[in-house]
Amino acid sequence: MQPNYAMDDAGWDKLISDVARIFDDLTLKRGFQYYKQKRVHAFQMRTDRKIMSIVEGREDYMVAVELEHLLESRCDCPVSGPCKHMAAVLMYYAELQGKPVHSIANAKALVDIPKIPSAPAQGVPGRRGEQLKKLEALIPEATVQQWREYMALLIEPLAHTVRNPQYADRALAAISGVRPKLSPAAGQLFKLHTHLCVLESLVKPGGQPLAANLSSLGYSVGYYTSIAISELQKHITDMMKKGLPLAEAPEEWPRVYDTIAYLRGEMLTEARDRSRDQPYFSYCYTLLWTNWITPNLSGPELYAEELEHLRQAGSDLSTQASRHARLLAESRMYYSLHDDAAAMEQLRAAAERPGLHPEELISFLPPLAEARQWTRLTAWLAEIGPLLSSRLYNLQEYAGYWDEAVRHLPEAEPRMWDTLAGMLPLSREIYEEQLLTYGKWQEWMDMQLSAGRQPADFRVSDLQPVEKNAPELLLPFYHQAVERFVLDKNRHSYKAAVKLLKRLSKLYKKLKREARWEEFLEAFTDRHSRLRALQEELRKGKLIP
Repeated sequence: MQPNYAMDDAGWDKLISDVARIFDDLTLKRGFQYYKQKRVHAFQMRTDRKIMSIVEGREDYMVAVELEHLLESRCDCPVSGPCKHMAAVLMYYAELQGKPVHSIANAKALVDIPKIPSAPAQGVPGRRGEQLKKLEALIPEATVQQWREYMALLIEPLAHTVRNPQYADRALAAISGVRPKLSPAAGQLFKLHTHLCVLESLVKPGGQPLAANLSSLGYSVGYYTSIAISELQKHITDMMKKGLPLAEAPEEWPRVYDTIAYLRGEMLTEARDRSRDQPYFSYCYTLLWTNWITPNLSGPELYAEELEHLRQAGSDLSTQASRHARLLAESRMYYSLHDDAAAMEQLRAAAERPGLHPEELISFLPPLAEARQWTRLTAWLAEIGPLLSSRLYNLQEYAGYWDEAVRHLPEAEPRMWDTLAGMLPLSREIYEEQLLTYGKWQEWMDMQLSAGRQPADFRVSDLQPVEKNAPELLLPFYHQAVERFVLDKNRHSYKAAVKLLKRLSKLYKKLKREARWEEFLEAFTDRHSRLRALQEELRKGKLIP
């Protein structure tokens, strides 16, 4: 296995600075296009400082990147000096390191703006400087609210800059430069709130939600803001996949409670057009409970307590968006309390309007599969399936959970078919795939015939499972298509008809019905004897003499 050479923060800052100094902006933008088009291949780290890779251009170019001395990097392309192929390799490297790719692509703009000092309290005049000094001293023992006040002061100088990936990088760097001495659990919580603070500044510039400001005009967050939010959410997701070691630091529970309260408040007042924007804080709230809280609980008390908080908060909120978020959160608490009937009732109510994102629904399934609770998993699959069918969503993941449930609980299979059939027509593609996977050849063929599908709609490999296991079912499918082609009465259609007739010949031979085939072909040829072009194609195909 190739060694994984990790780059530290100091090395990353130096790399961004070197890229900004050596590459011009146009080369970086072209490199970003190559990176997005997945033209970087055969990537290898020879040492922690040297990268070898191949980049696909007009031809394949060998690229050698020296991270310590970028000017010594080489590429086989005609360009002498830093080129788009080198830039694409650096962006691929950033992705592997878990670093923001846009920092490489926009290095010129990023470095041209002065950085905020890591010790911002020094030299900061007036009340803000005094607040920073006071709050910095309190960080190890501070509450979450005090943390957030400190973070807000640190990123305050960026308030009037454009909300884009560079803004997010600079805001994160401004807070991360503090590096307080905290326990592992406290450090994870501090890092989470660092990202949440920046996320809040992206979706609520000036303290007001973007969607709330623009929804009346039919707009949502801007393109570059969306990119920044997306990258930030990915960082939060990756961060929260790692467990929070509360068993080793029970003193951190008060901060966890404060985090719950903060995310609950943001989630319930999160005004947005859900048809356009992701559920920003609702998503973080779910991750907090699923990945950090539930693994550290031994009883149901906290779920019941949170349920009461949600009900109480809901009585003070009347907007549709907040009602939706509250119902979804209540559903999760009932789900965690194993009261599935109440959980599903709340989920159905939440799905009415403005609807649920697929990720919000699918997130109910992994814990059940991991706990091997197959009966519950089957019930939840049947419940969320019709809710998924109202959204554009790749159902492969959903179908995968059905496969796992049926494999461990075979009696769940009829329920799977009922659910998938009830989700038609949006479930058609996955329903057909499942029919083939489970050997339901007749049902699959009936669907194709009823929909007027033709063999030309499929690749040969798509039909091979049916041809191998139930070849007789393809006979009417092919015969019907041949007649349609002949009715078109043109040379192209006649060629297609002959191609299918040759496949029919093989099928009849496989079924050992050669006599039946000869009888059909003779009748077919006689019936269309006046179609000279067809007769010519039959001869070319060596079907008739």
